[in-house]
Amino acid sequence: MTNSIAIGLFLLIVGFFTLDHYVLELDAPLFLGRKAFELIEYLAFWR
Repeated sequence: MTNSIAIGLFLLIVGFFTLDHYVLELDAPLFLGRKAFELIEYLAFWR
């Protein structure tokens, strides 16, 4: 991955979260946090 691709992806993700906060109001960070917590619990079970 080149630096320009990484910067582009970073700006895309930050742009999505900004759009979500001000316009969409989908609570994407909360949803992703909950899903990450579920994944951690699932992986801890298989450990």
